[in-house]
Amino acid sequence: MDAPKNGLFSWNELMSTDVEASRKFYSELLGWTAKEMPMPTGTYYVFHAGEQQAAGLMAMPPQAKGIPTYWGSYVTVADVDALTAQAARMGARILVPPMDVPGVGRFSTFQDPQGGVLSVITYSPRTG
Repeated sequence: MDAPKNGLFSWNELMSTDVEASRKFYSELLGWTAKEMPMPTGTYYVFHAGEQQAAGLMAMPPQAKGIPTYWGSYVTVADVDALTAQAARMGARILVPPMDVPGVGRFSTFQDPQGGVLSVITYSPRTG
């Protein structure tokens, strides 16, 4: 798989209030298989279409209580911290400040002044 390109959408993730029901629904609907990936915050599932990664699935975090299940998208950027600071200067509300995801990279989530929510990510360099 080619490295994600800066400025392009690179990942989609479902935040669910019922992970098992969502896993079953999309597995049956799209023929995806869900592989568990233990994380410090709980189990994360990576959906696969054949051998290719298709999307992620995780439980809605406690701080998002009351938010319905939703799909979120990630755009690859060169520097999450700098871009998040720029978004804030431009009027964005920072929903998740820049944070590391071990073995994946660094991401943040913000809401633009018009209400659109977007996550941005800088992937860790691949080794091997």
